Amino acid sequence: MTKLSDLTTIRVGGTPKQLLVAKTTDELISFANRVWDETENWLLLGGGSNVVVNDSIPFLDVIQVSTRGIDVMGNVITVQAGENWHEFVRYANSQGWAGIESLAGIPGTVGAAPIQNIGAYGQEVSTVIQSVEFFDYDSRELVVLSNEDCEFGYRDSVFKRGRRGIVTSVSFVFDGTEVSELEKTSEDVLNQRRAKGMVLDADDHDTWSCGSFFVNPLVTPSFARTLPLDAPQWEVGDEVKLSAAWLIENAGLTKGFSLPNSKAAISTKHALAITNRGGATSEDIVELASFIQTQVGNTFGIYLVPEPNIIGF
Repeated sequence: MTKLSDLTTIRVGGTPKQLLVAKTTDELISFANRVWDETENWLLLGGGSNVVVNDSIPFLDVIQVSTRGIDVMGNVITVQAGENWHEFVRYANSQGWAGIESLAGIPGTVGAAPIQNIGAYGQEVSTVIQSVEFFDYDSRELVVLSNEDCEFGYRDSVFKRGRRGIVTSVSFVFDGTEVSELEKTSEDVLNQRRAKGMVLDADDHDTWSCGSFFVNPLVTPSFARTLPLDAPQWEVGDEVKLSAAWLIENAGLTKGFSLPNSKAAISTKHALAITNRGGATSEDIVELASFIQTQVGNTFGIYLVPEPNIIGF
């Protein structure tokens, strides 16, 4: 039977009690109602790029979102949740739709994009989202949430803060520009991501990861002034964003670092990624993450928050 280690980019996770693959919105809603009535131990899975699941949860019910479809009505583009995110970026570029070209190469599905408001290289997906269609856990109704309803923040949204349910589709509004310009930007971004091991490659263990494992922390300006002068800092509203990668390396954890007898390690290409070097357990991944948090906390007084959902620990 299929294991979650076969369906997640960090390649850990045990065998689910049942794996329900939803190829239409109706199937997705039907599966959700069935699972929600039966158990609290359920997991929604898209591309499997933002989750670390305990290897020892055999009772977990998993719904895999595999819905497909892109509909264009005027200037509103509605995309089904199961569409591959990177492939959608490529399609948007080919149509001259500007606003997500710098988000090329991010693994996962379109439905996952608004959950943590994915962003990179100066772009955030929330700037082009018009609305999100959402099957609400509490009401069991399909609702449409406006951009404002989603309460987007830095790598954050109302979904990440506890509104339970399933994103079924996302509607976007883009600006128009030259196709060649968008495609060049995406290729430049992909080259940078490849150099950091952030583009999936089955032959490269540095890409057996969840991508960036920790969120770049936001701190007050006064706290930021207590850090070394060479600590990278960016103003974000009334706060200051710091580089989690810099904090990790300057807490003494170099690229490639691993705990004794563990098959999990910091990427050899980028300090912000925790990787599976082949045969790592979920416990290996979580233990290394905890160690990194402790080292950074002891050195700088900053608690690094994980980006992926950590299930069963």
